[in-house]
Amino acid sequence: MTQIKTAEKISILIADDDADDRDLIKAAFDENSTQHHISFVENGEELLHYLKRSGHYADETLHPFPQIILLDLNMPKKDGRQALKELKTDHALKSIPVIILTTSVEEKDVIKSYELGVNSFIIKPVTYSGLVEFTRVLGKYWFEIAELPNV
Repeated sequence: MTQIKTAEKISILIADDDADDRDLIKAAFDENSTQHHISFVENGEELLHYLKRSGHYADETLHPFPQIILLDLNMPKKDGRQALKELKTDHALKSIPVIILTTSVEEKDVIKSYELGVNSFIIKPVTYSGLVEFTRVLGKYWFEIAELPNV
């Protein structure tokens, strides 16, 4: 286990199909002066390719292995539910912390996500200021307080 200091650059992988949401999330992290490496994929299929270093994700210098994943549920091709199930049943990947960040307010999605091993379920803030606060709290908790596994 490793405690990551805020001065250390860590890798965050975000799976979200909405380009506007990706831009807003990136801006919110930037507004909090995070110097972390943030990568984006657009669906669960790309997420698993990234994690397994397949295709154009093979170069680790361009695509560093994530220490934490933010995962939307509702995406094309392979949705977040399917990707989470595959990720959490893969011995090499299952210890990566995964946070669901979604617009879904369905109780069944919350329950199923936790059953599959998600670390946290967050409903996407509806305002930019809410998103900035989310990224601040995420950084404080996951990068200053929590212990992250070496994966």
